[in-house]
Amino acid sequence: MLDHTHASTSAGAPTERDLALDVAEVETVPELAEVVRRLARTAGNADGATFVLREGDRCFYVDEDSIAPLWKGQRFPISACILGWAMLNGSAVAIPDITVDPRIPQEAYRPTFVRSLLMVPVGRGASTVAAIGVYWARQHHATEDEQRRVLEVADAAAAVIDRIGLDSAPWAPSFSRR
Repeated sequence: MLDHTHASTSAGAPTERDLALDVAEVETVPELAEVVRRLARTAGNADGATFVLREGDRCFYVDEDSIAPLWKGQRFPISACILGWAMLNGSAVAIPDITVDPRIPQEAYRPTFVRSLLMVPVGRGASTVAAIGVYWARQHHATEDEQRRVLEVADAAAAVIDRIGLDSAPWAPSFSRR
């Protein structure tokens, strides 16, 4: 079991030391998912966070930490998912009002608490195999600091994936970087 009692900043955001200590302890994909969703939610001062893996042309919602259930354990076409958009474009996207952005599948979000979000890919280019979603229950403009901190979590996650690979994921037989 991982120890998550490291110090953090006064705002509760993970420090560089928190990231280094937590990711150094990670040995499996399930452990990585737990660490990422917890650190991402804290880093974004958010109401929820998800960790999603790319499985070929699908997104798999591995784990979440949120005020209400979202999509943990579900799979969606990568082309119909905003986290898929972030992975395919290799770019973070902050959306302060999900009801007005055409990239948001409204039917999937309507029953949830989510009103604003930040999606950050894990990895770069062809190495983008995962993404982090951070969610707010109210309209929220993700600050530069929140975006930077979530990106730091994503970079740490990419380093762990490079180190441990994705073979330790018990829920799916294979993963694809493309």
